[in-house]
Amino acid sequence: MSTRSKVIRGLEYVILSILSVVSIFPFFWMIIAATNKSVDVTKGTLLPGSYFFENLKSVLQSDLNYLTSFKNSLIIAVLTTAIAMVVSSAAGYAFEIYRTKGRDRIFNFILLSMMVPFAALMVPLFRLFSNFKNIPILKFLALNTSGSVIVIAVATAFLIFFFRQNTKTFPKELVEAARIDGLGEMGIFTKIYMPTMKSTYAAAVVVTFMSSWNNYLWPLIALKGENRTLPLIISAMGSSYTPDYGMIMTAVVIATIPAALIFFLMQKQFVAGMQGSVKG
Repeated sequence: MSTRSKVIRGLEYVILSILSVVSIFPFFWMIIAATNKSVDVTKGTLLPGSYFFENLKSVLQSDLNYLTSFKNSLIIAVLTTAIAMVVSSAAGYAFEIYRTKGRDRIFNFILLSMMVPFAALMVPLFRLFSNFKNIPILKFLALNTSGSVIVIAVATAFLIFFFRQNTKTFPKELVEAARIDGLGEMGIFTKIYMPTMKSTYAAAVVVTFMSSWNNYLWPLIALKGENRTLPLIISAMGSSYTPDYGMIMTAVVIATIPAALIFFLMQKQFVAGMQGSVKG
């Protein structure tokens, strides 16, 4: 290796090291802050303290019902992810496998919906969901219910696009062979497509779970009281006149654990699924 190549390689390592430190530092500071008193956090200390269990006790005994909001977030995130995997994958599969005259027009219309900012939809959605309380069979979708948050996230344009792009790499010969063998369309989807596209589902699970877990704007509008989710509770902790930053950082650390576990347990499948979408 020439001297020039060694210098370039060294510069690459230096730049990557700096970027790694910049990326990791917020998480490092968050954990350090969770172990210190609020006054030490405001001073900017970077040394671990011994106040973590006191902060944890303050979080659990808070009037904001942190554990209840944690349960609400977990239920909403899990149900949203599970339903979205079925609905969005079925839509993406259908758009790619079944060829109809208006297929591409409908799909393009769905993609156009990605360009509409959610802020423009908040008022219509609020008025729509506020009317569901008067319809007995739709009360589970009314405002201040988990259903009002789950239903708008189970079939997003991004997920449908993601599954369709990955379905382009799915061997169509399997579908034809299964049809010849007498397997129904639902059987083809559940017994052949879903097991074959495991990496795609894994990537979609990570994206959907993290998006639902961190969702703030619509739950802020739709939920109140004991039905609030973690992002709303953490925001409320920081809005007091004298916020306890040690307690807030402890609450943030706990809230980060489920999303981090999902990502680290499925990171290989996540990378494989994302690469599959690019290739498609």
